Amino acid sequence: MASHGVPRVAETAQRTEAQRLEEERQIREYRDLEELISAKIAERQYTLEVLELTSKLLKKNPEYYTIWNVRRRLLIYGLFSKPSDSSSHLTASPNSSLTDTTKASSENSSSSTITTSGASTTTPQNPAFPNRGRNGTTLDLIRGDLEFLFPIMVKYPKCYWLWNYRLWLLQEANESLESDIARELWNRELILVGKMLVKDSRNFHGWGYRRKVVSELESPKLGGRSMVESEFEYTTKMIHGDKGLSNFSAWHRRSKLIPRLLDERNASDETRRQFLDDEFELIISAMYTDSYPYQQSAWFYYQFLMTTLTDYVGHGSITPNFTPEDRAEYVTRQLVILKDMLDGAEDCKWIYNALIDYTMALCRMEERKPDLDERQDCATWLAELRKLDPDRSGRWDDLEKSLRD
Repeated sequence: MASHGVPRVAETAQRTEAQRLEEERQIREYRDLEELISAKIAERQYTLEVLELTSKLLKKNPEYYTIWNVRRRLLIYGLFSKPSDSSSHLTASPNSSLTDTTKASSENSSSSTITTSGASTTTPQNPAFPNRGRNGTTLDLIRGDLEFLFPIMVKYPKCYWLWNYRLWLLQEANESLESDIARELWNRELILVGKMLVKDSRNFHGWGYRRKVVSELESPKLGGRSMVESEFEYTTKMIHGDKGLSNFSAWHRRSKLIPRLLDERNASDETRRQFLDDEFELIISAMYTDSYPYQQSAWFYYQFLMTTLTDYVGHGSITPNFTPEDRAEYVTRQLVILKDMLDGAEDCKWIYNALIDYTMALCRMEERKPDLDERQDCATWLAELRKLDPDRSGRWDDLEKSLRD
């Protein structure tokens, strides 16, 4: 699936003879190209010509992760090392082979997300070329490769290897180029990933990549400063955008920014209390809007806010100085709001689930057992959950048992 909301259409029509022959021709062409690259790499031909061959193959199949590693070797052991004419025949270190590339690819393929670890994004330097280009050929090659990747990323926005390779290129820029030039490249990436998230605002690859780009732009090595304020505003913008309230990634990013945001603002206890009120207002207003009482993403963020109250030892990131009485008061207030929310949304399982969870949490916070009214309410809500979500009957059995204990 290229993006959210776009169904995958199955091809059911019978192929014509001409179509079958064309497909066979494309397969032969693909295999010939693959064999040609393998032969040239075996001969250590790390040239622009071979780089172009890998481009042709990756346009056909960007999931071919071994070829991405071949491309890395072409740049590291050959092209980055040449101050001018990069198309001459270059020889890598003797211990470098196509087998090594395949092995490295297999190791890297175990990573299912964009990471910041050196193991998945760093290619070892070739000791034969200790002095790599600074701002000439290396910059041109990196810019050219970034431009090569963009149309493929538009077509395949959820291909792990594309995102990982792009990140590797930029980290190579950090090592090979002047910091101001490298920073310019990272700034362009922030603009690019913003455009990608406009196209599909819920693409978690894009959100993960954006976090990495921002982290680099904030780093001392690039002369960066904190971007937490602008990133927090960005999550607000995305949440208020089209289908933004159902955007798991935007809500998650917001929850991770909040502790740092408040710390950098040197927020007082009163400011933190008002901030929590505003966030509750934001999410509750969202859940009252259109169909959003039924959106799981909104409830996940609501759960994050409530956890800062009910599990304050580990999660008191917004109001760490709240007293137990303050927390119990907030939870009691939210239970009233949740009960009111049932009016017109009697078929929303998330409300019943939250009512039971936070009623029991309030009892734990006040170090008491549920009173008779609370037990009766929980039993009623549990009966509704059994009707609305029968597939989780085992969970409801366990919950009923805990209410009796």
